[in-house]
Amino acid sequence: MTFGFAPSSAASLSTSASAVSASRLLEPAEWAAAGIPLLRSPREVVSGLHTRHHPKPSTAVVGVLDADERLLASASFIRRPAPADGWMFRNALLAQLRRVIPHDLRRRTPVRTAVLLYCREGNARWTEEDGAWMWGLRDACTLHGLRCGAYITLTRDGWQVLGEGRGGRRPNADSEPEPFATSDAPPPSPRTGGAASEVLRRAAAR
Repeated sequence: MTFGFAPSSAASLSTSASAVSASRLLEPAEWAAAGIPLLRSPREVVSGLHTRHHPKPSTAVVGVLDADERLLASASFIRRPAPADGWMFRNALLAQLRRVIPHDLRRRTPVRTAVLLYCREGNARWTEEDGAWMWGLRDACTLHGLRCGAYITLTRDGWQVLGEGRGGRRPNADSEPEPFATSDAPPPSPRTGGAASEVLRRAAAR
């Protein structure tokens, strides 16, 4: 007769949850293979989002661009301390998109593109947290009828469009926002907080 110990249900659930969480991120190769459209003027997009929201580390800024890469709407929120999870990031981004712009789900082909600028500590190299943001952005775009656009990191060293190898030193996490050109229309008021922040706050409290 042999004796053994069956794995506890708690251990099984923990292992299963870790595996599911790990699957909710995109590796750089997967992101590159997803056909993400290249930005024609990445620095202009980054500068526009930075000027409107002046993000500091742990701030996510989602922007929606039209076919000519004009910024139609944007929103920012703080990422609360919690394990990186693409599903949670997806919900946070989707909540912000729903607040600032109507969905395009009735269109056969998306005409507007969502981009994500995430300000964080560290260098510009890809991290699992970046992979979770990529997964979340792609899924949020699908659910809102938008085309998934660039994922950009902003650190104290500058900005970097992940998967494209394009970047610059300014703006960065410490720089002051650049003034708008006098010919530009006044920037829309940045939106912060809201349901997305509440989602992240509840997740961190668990």
